[in-house]
Amino acid sequence: MRGKSNMYHLIVHLLLLAGIVIVVFPFVWMVLTSFKTNGEALHIPPTILPEQFVTQAYTEILGALPFATVYMNTIISTVITTVGQVLFCSMAAYAFARIDFPFKNIIFVLVLSVLMVPGQIFLIPQYTIVQKLGLLDTIPALFLPNLFSAFGTFLLRQFFMSLPKELEEAAVLDGCSRYQIFGQIMLPLVKPGIVALVIFTAKFAWNDFMWPLIVNTSTDKMTLGPALSTLRGQYTTQYPMQMAGAVMAVLPLIVLFFIFQKQFIEGVAQSGIKG
Repeated sequence: MRGKSNMYHLIVHLLLLAGIVIVVFPFVWMVLTSFKTNGEALHIPPTILPEQFVTQAYTEILGALPFATVYMNTIISTVITTVGQVLFCSMAAYAFARIDFPFKNIIFVLVLSVLMVPGQIFLIPQYTIVQKLGLLDTIPALFLPNLFSAFGTFLLRQFFMSLPKELEEAAVLDGCSRYQIFGQIMLPLVKPGIVALVIFTAKFAWNDFMWPLIVNTSTDKMTLGPALSTLRGQYTTQYPMQMAGAVMAVLPLIVLFFIFQKQFIEGVAQSGIKG
């Protein structure tokens, strides 16, 4: 029995190790390619390690694009989108979880119905709204349609529903208003959910590709993804330069995850709790 158990664990660990290699290998390939010359990147058969580690691609990317401006656009869009979703989704989630009002369940189902259709369906209406507001090819156009999400509302609602009602009852007896109950008592208790929402939203906003490419045409008004896509030529592509830009684009998200990985995992694990 012990031999069968050891063999089972060995097979499981080998499968997990194979999965890790499959997931990590593209990232390792991206990093190594960023230190190659263009000739090495196009070499057939491909080589994994560069003959000599060079940083030429990192200096070229800074000259090929207004990289500092594009980077700042991405940071601004990500921060405003994240703050907006935490603010609006937390208020909506608290209302759906703790306040009784007419047609609450029907409205919540309508909000969740947004998750049941592809996001591409909303591109034309959102573009039309931004166009009529006169915000095409501007920084606000990057984050305006993303300040609220049905997913964020559902996620935080689950956390609010897991909190005991006695907390609100005690706060009411102490003379707290609804806004004080929400901001000073309930909101701090759903911190893991807020952290999870921050990471999900920041990842989405940082990696958003389609919407910035549609709504903005000037390179200095784009975010990192669309700006890096402009480096792809019709006949040849500077792959080391693209990979260098991708490495610099993905590093903030990696740092963010490693800093808040405990809260992120806790938030995802608790998101299914129902009070």
